[in-house]
Amino acid sequence: MKTESSNNIHKRGQAAVFRVKASLLQLKRGFKNFLDSKIKQQKISDKLKNTFVIAESKTPLWTESAEEEQFLLAGKVHNLRLVKKKLNGLEIPAGEVFSFWKNVGQASRLKGFVVGRELREGCIIPTAGGGLCQISNALYDAALKANFEIIERHAHSQIIPGSLAEQGRDATVFWNYIDLRFCSPNAFRIEAFLGKDHLSIKFKSENKPKKVLQISRNGAKNNLQANNQNPNSCATCGVESCFRSLKPKANFNFGKTAFLVDEYSPEFDEYIQKSRNPKDILLIPLNGKRFKKANYAWNLQDFARTKQSLFTTLERSYKSRKLAAQGAQRQKNLLAMYEKLAESYAKNLPFDVLHVVVQQNLLPFLWKSGVLGGRTFDVLMNSLPMREIQKRLNFAVSLHPESATLGDFRADANLLEAETEALQNADKIITPHTEIAVLFGEKAQILNWQIPHSKGNKKTKNAKFTIIFPAATVGRKGCYELREAVRGLDVKIITLGANIESADFWKDFDVEKGAENWLEKADLVVLPAFVEHKPRRLLQAVSNKIPVIASKNCGLENVAGINIIEAGNIEDLRIAIENNFPQNRKKLIQLHYPN
Repeated sequence: MKTESSNNIHKRGQAAVFRVKASLLQLKRGFKNFLDSKIKQQKISDKLKNTFVIAESKTPLWTESAEEEQFLLAGKVHNLRLVKKKLNGLEIPAGEVFSFWKNVGQASRLKGFVVGRELREGCIIPTAGGGLCQISNALYDAALKANFEIIERHAHSQIIPGSLAEQGRDATVFWNYIDLRFCSPNAFRIEAFLGKDHLSIKFKSENKPKKVLQISRNGAKNNLQANNQNPNSCATCGVESCFRSLKPKANFNFGKTAFLVDEYSPEFDEYIQKSRNPKDILLIPLNGKRFKKANYAWNLQDFARTKQSLFTTLERSYKSRKLAAQGAQRQKNLLAMYEKLAESYAKNLPFDVLHVVVQQNLLPFLWKSGVLGGRTFDVLMNSLPMREIQKRLNFAVSLHPESATLGDFRADANLLEAETEALQNADKIITPHTEIAVLFGEKAQILNWQIPHSKGNKKTKNAKFTIIFPAATVGRKGCYELREAVRGLDVKIITLGANIESADFWKDFDVEKGAENWLEKADLVVLPAFVEHKPRRLLQAVSNKIPVIASKNCGLENVAGINIIEAGNIEDLRIAIENNFPQNRKKLIQLHYPN
């Protein structure tokens, strides 16, 4: 235990006096700000989004290694997330003054701020909204680099190791009378970003600065230079007579992982069961039908958080029933529902969630919201990135420009950018899909596909060699390739979905739509898809030892019993089909099933 001295013991009476003085100063400054027409709240805009970066300040978030400090640092990071939302994208007209507090507002619990670190009276104390000085430091540092005019700046009274105060480039703030203010003769834009371990502030402008100014000027308010004595922290000082000193168990059981799941898959179910600790958080939609097979172990807190997503789930289900099975409107509806569910989940992430495991369809919306900032995260990935999907669909369109479905929808460029950035910042990509895994190299963690148990279906004796096309008749599933590959062959095709391409798509072919007992009728299952994320029917066929031909895009290269071909290659597909005709099948069965 550290020695107690009058310099590091905070008393309640002194704190009360400080509070009274601060309130009077806040009232005085508030009245003065009200009369000052130059102090304005700036607006978020995209006018300067594509201009030059004229200055940047980048600082680490997790500056303390002591375990006792981690919950205060996590509180600080949470508070920075809230402030980052208010600053990111602000554009300040030429000659106008930027005021930190005018744009951020008071940091209170009612607005979602939590206990973080604040330097006060020579100590680092826990306080609601604590930690905002890291972003004011970065703003001041960037303002100096951009050669801005510093109107008001106050240095810290002491130096926190690892902060910009060590370089004399810090700016403390305290609502509302200790402010940071600066301006520029040119319009500029503020961009704030929270990575998993750093805070970045960028200024953008159409005009590049001529030089970098290293000191504040033009009458800026400055207090005395900070001293170099490291301040005590209430989390670790051990001065028990100080009312602010925290007990050793103040952060007991701190640090959680949150699993944000939207739909059930047996591979992700098994992964979550193996990865999840009792204190971790699980959020899934309240939809028993979609999760009836899941083994997710809930607790009461999980239920309290998840129930808020019920209305989003019901809304999605209701709207989906009113839309076509394929098309732009359906895709837009799905994206809108994903965004709503992501917002619901974001509201239920406590500040002590340090790691997130998120299902891919929620990822771009959580990334744009900033809720993943200051956290590490993994992605449960069950589909290709949207940018890659669109690339493959564009290739398919070039082969089949007559298709009514291949070019019907493309996602917004901002959404593609958000997903791309998020995937680049993810720690791990968790997937059973081999084609997805290839895109991410060493970052990918490949799960085994869960092969369903065979039900021992009795094989029907078919009059014709019967091919199952286990999808709707849409271009992205390879229906054009299959049609051309079997042209002239004496085969029957059973499709397991609606004919969406055109009413006469299968004209002159022996085609039957749908079959509950398709596994009994199948001589061969073929899916030469350009895009396929849930190849469950192919796995069912494998389980029943039915020959399968699938494109590489189906993501099943690690599954025995599947003949893999390239999507769009009609010649190779025809050869693979002919190799499965009765006279050639014995050789193939021995190849795929040697035992």
